[in-house]
Amino acid sequence: MMLANLLRSSGVKVAAVKATTRSLASLPTVSSKFTRLQRRSYSKHVPDRSEKETIVKLLYNIGSRKEVEQYLRHFSSVESQKFAVIKVGGAVLSDELDTLASSLTFLNRVGLYPIVLHGAGPQMNKLLEDAGVVPEYHDGIRVTDAKTLEIARQVFQQENLKLVEALENLGTRARPVSSAVFTADYLDRNKYGLVGKIHKVNKAPIESAIRAGALPILTSLAETPDGQILNVNADVAAGELARVLEPLKVIYLNEKNGLFHGETGKKLDCINLDEEYESLMQEPWMRYGTRLKVKEIKELLDHLPRSSSVAIISAEHLHKELFTHSGAGTLIRRGHRINKYDSFSQVDTDRLRKLLEQDDQINAESSVSKYLQELSTKNCKIFSDEPYQVTAIVTSGDSESIPVLEKFIATKSAILNNVTDNLWNLISKEYDRLVWAVPADDENKSWHFDKADGSYNLGDKTLFWYGIKDVEKIKDCLSSFKNKTSAPATSASPSNRRSFSTIARRAYSTSTRNARIGLIGARGYTGQEFIKLVDQHPHLDIAYVSSRELVGQKLQGYSKDVTYSNLSPKELPEKKDVDCWVLALPNGICSPFVNEVNKIDEAERPLMVDLSADYRFVDEWTYGLPELGQREALKSAKRVSNPGCYATGSQLAIAPLVPHIDSVQQPTVFGVSGYSGAGTKPSPKNDPEYLRDNLIAYSLTDHIHEREISHHLKTPVGFIPHVAPYFQGINLTVSIPLSKSMTAREVRELFEEKYAQEQLVQVVPDVPVVRDNAGHHFVKIGGFGVHSSGKRAVVIATIDNLLKGAATQALQNINLALGYNEFEGIPKEDLKVL
Repeated sequence: MMLANLLRSSGVKVAAVKATTRSLASLPTVSSKFTRLQRRSYSKHVPDRSEKETIVKLLYNIGSRKEVEQYLRHFSSVESQKFAVIKVGGAVLSDELDTLASSLTFLNRVGLYPIVLHGAGPQMNKLLEDAGVVPEYHDGIRVTDAKTLEIARQVFQQENLKLVEALENLGTRARPVSSAVFTADYLDRNKYGLVGKIHKVNKAPIESAIRAGALPILTSLAETPDGQILNVNADVAAGELARVLEPLKVIYLNEKNGLFHGETGKKLDCINLDEEYESLMQEPWMRYGTRLKVKEIKELLDHLPRSSSVAIISAEHLHKELFTHSGAGTLIRRGHRINKYDSFSQVDTDRLRKLLEQDDQINAESSVSKYLQELSTKNCKIFSDEPYQVTAIVTSGDSESIPVLEKFIATKSAILNNVTDNLWNLISKEYDRLVWAVPADDENKSWHFDKADGSYNLGDKTLFWYGIKDVEKIKDCLSSFKNKTSAPATSASPSNRRSFSTIARRAYSTSTRNARIGLIGARGYTGQEFIKLVDQHPHLDIAYVSSRELVGQKLQGYSKDVTYSNLSPKELPEKKDVDCWVLALPNGICSPFVNEVNKIDEAERPLMVDLSADYRFVDEWTYGLPELGQREALKSAKRVSNPGCYATGSQLAIAPLVPHIDSVQQPTVFGVSGYSGAGTKPSPKNDPEYLRDNLIAYSLTDHIHEREISHHLKTPVGFIPHVAPYFQGINLTVSIPLSKSMTAREVRELFEEKYAQEQLVQVVPDVPVVRDNAGHHFVKIGGFGVHSSGKRAVVIATIDNLLKGAATQALQNINLALGYNEFEGIPKEDLKVL
């Protein structure tokens, strides 16, 4: 039934539905493995892989493969309880129970765990009428006396179990959660009776259900601290639940499939509150229940992260709303105001530069720096949202010339939230005619065709235009674009792959052979991790690996045949086929190798990346922390000093608050590392027996990382390192004195904004833990506690000391310096979806 409903709502013909359903009959809705898991109350259901793949393929009927997969990765990247809160109206339970159960089952089969909260208004009205109870309302709120509450409890229990059973019949585990979630006080006992105002949400029953592999199905009944049951409006309860869980999606299911314009009768596809709220509330038709609904949603989204949104949709079209750019119901989000800048001087050049770095078309002939310099001399208008997730650049000559859309660049986040269409609407209002071009093989050309009146193929480019009636004008455009060496505008969905750097483009950048790496000091833990990463890299090969203890042995963990040697410093200049030397040596012994390589003519000198602390304070070396502004320098670097593990996590955990640090006090970092951070040379700090049931503080003052953090943040920082009895990973608890009073939310938003486009930095509301970060390539930053005075923030960061703290970071730096995509070779599952 689930598959058939999905096909029907996707617009597939009835015959095809029947044929597809028959062809899938051999796929068990509930596999034997699932049946066994279902019998174990605390076993988590893992959907059968073939079944999941089949359902995902069916999704392709409602949208493109790319957008479906984008949304799947986007939703799967958050904790299970933070995917979606779905509020179900009582009418949906009465009239669309099978469809609802099918839609929820579909979500669960692709690995998602929506939290469902339902009402039961129509059912309750019917039972009250049968019992002879005349409903009474004040201010739109149902007055609840003892008899009404008794009926409400019966109705909620009955409807809750009905949905649970419908899900279980489809093989989807569900758990009724009818109490212990909402704690409330009386709203106004004299006026409304047994109606509650929620003041606390308990997440534990919800999290327990999800851990057990079951969808939590909640009612909107609440309890006072002393156990009195109270009635609560279901919309209100869903809002309070969302405020605590902060899900990506808050979904209100209704039978109408969205909100509708009160005069035209057309469905409102999208509401961007930052831009449209004030004018929308002035509309004469915006009144009664619709006005209240939009007002409540505005208040809710103001308390949620900007990435959260509200969808009003029918159960039948739920999957289309969630997994396609076009959606199906009404999407309401805070959005971002689209700004128009009449000259280059008005824009935030740092943010614009960062976005332009994602542009495939700024290639070896037109670097970001050169392009920005040229742009500053042109007559242009720049359109962008506030965080620069999407930007368009339009240039024009005299009044007779046709404006040219030179750039249209968007992050994945902007595309997923349809900000691209908002920006395009502003452009089309500003210009009654426009011309632009995109690469002929652009995978998003359909988007451009939708926006254009006409198009023309120009070999490796496709020219688009609108508002141009004069054929001669179009011919002039063709001639102009034919003379350009690259397409003047990008796709609305830029590739992750960045073109080669123009500043330090090396001979091998245009060669078909892979860049060759020489690794000095590969015996340590960091060297071993670096070898694994290079082995997965499509453009790097290890040419030489040097270790005195392992001479003659085959390099382990690498798929190609490479043997350890023992290279002396003087031998390095002889290895002219090496494009990059990586020094994975202890502190204080790198200089002989560096000095010998420095004897090579500068034009022929290979890249050197030092993983020790020897050159982290030397101006001639580029400090390689891309997330804190070094990307452009790294693209032209030939000497890169890789930051320390503690220093990387600490700087990322402090940087957004540097402008707000108290000038008298200094931040303090309490760092705890696994014993792999102490290296392979035996010592008490890497002796598991000595560390058992222990925590050891060391280098209580003046640790090298204390100097490093302070030097590069340009603010003094105290640092106390510790080693713990686990192997891998670091926890950093950072106490930061503030120059002004701030709230936890304000602190968190600074971090969310700072790292919104960083693929290896995850900002989370909860306290991150080491075991969830060990073995992964990203940094997690969370916690965000603020002292009651508002003048001290505490931030928690976790990082793998061997990966993002060393090997992964080295690979980022090598990629940037050699002209490859920064994240090439890093597992995609650890990259944040933008």
